[in-house]
Amino acid sequence: MTVRVGVVGAGVMGADHVRLLHGHVSDAEIVAVTDVDEARSRAVADTAPGARVSPDALALIADPAVDAVVIASHDSTHAELTVAAVRAGKPVLCEKPLAPTVAECVEVVREDDEAGGGLVSVGFMRRFDPAYVALKSALGEGASGRVRVVHCVSRGVTSAPGAVSEFSVTGSSIHELDIVPWLLDSPVTAVSWHAPEGESSPGLRDPQIMLLHTADGTLTTVETFLNARYGYEVRCEVVCERGALQLADPALVVSHTDRTRSTGYPADWRPRFADAYRLELKAWIDAVVAGRPSPLASAREGLTASVVAEAVIASMREGGRTVPVSVPTL
Repeated sequence: MTVRVGVVGAGVMGADHVRLLHGHVSDAEIVAVTDVDEARSRAVADTAPGARVSPDALALIADPAVDAVVIASHDSTHAELTVAAVRAGKPVLCEKPLAPTVAECVEVVREDDEAGGGLVSVGFMRRFDPAYVALKSALGEGASGRVRVVHCVSRGVTSAPGAVSEFSVTGSSIHELDIVPWLLDSPVTAVSWHAPEGESSPGLRDPQIMLLHTADGTLTTVETFLNARYGYEVRCEVVCERGALQLADPALVVSHTDRTRSTGYPADWRPRFADAYRLELKAWIDAVVAGRPSPLASAREGLTASVVAEAVIASMREGGRTVPVSVPTL
């Protein structure tokens, strides 16, 4: 079976999804692409022979020639378009966040539940990153004992134009807000937000530090630094009773020149998580072909991450106080 995929959004993420699905997922065929910028739609569609440009997102979702939908458009469109895909009865992979607000996420979950559940997958690709998978497996073996503290660091070169402090949480830190409870098999129960004085750009406090409390008693520090300048870097260390586990340096080459030993950093997240995106897309398509539940993050897990993000933002706006996390019961 070949799954005919339509992609909404032809920016960086949409273009990458088209490239990976076309070039690396044998059971997927890109049949339609759409974007608010028609020229960009055409440029991306041309990278997948046979793909056509759809006039708009809703037309693409309704197209009977489209079996499944990837949503990689602006965050503000995620809820509406995901709901449209669910109502059309089509599996949909929505890039994170599931929606900008908890209220919108709740609407998506309800629609998915009413349709029987399982149509919505959320693109938290770190769950498929080989390093994170190996770290979770090592934690499951239990040789290092009980987890006490987790340290997460996520740094980028420069922030997106117009990025503000809230976007740092919903657009970047939300990966940690998903991956930490996934690693620990324990939900986040309370959070607080902190930052040094000053802004790196108007409206953006950067770097930011978040403290996450999980139900198992673990304390997690999350540093998000959008304007670190030197390169893109992600770290994660889990400190346990009898040892510590951490992600290894992903650099493949060490350079020795002019009495200096060095490795390079990528300019953004794509080289670091190339395998994760490929494996995530393959797992999604494989599940669609087999008619089995998606192994990706579910709509409810997307809602949970957004609930935690909303609590972090509440702490940000209230002087860094500790804010309890309460996921709505649906």
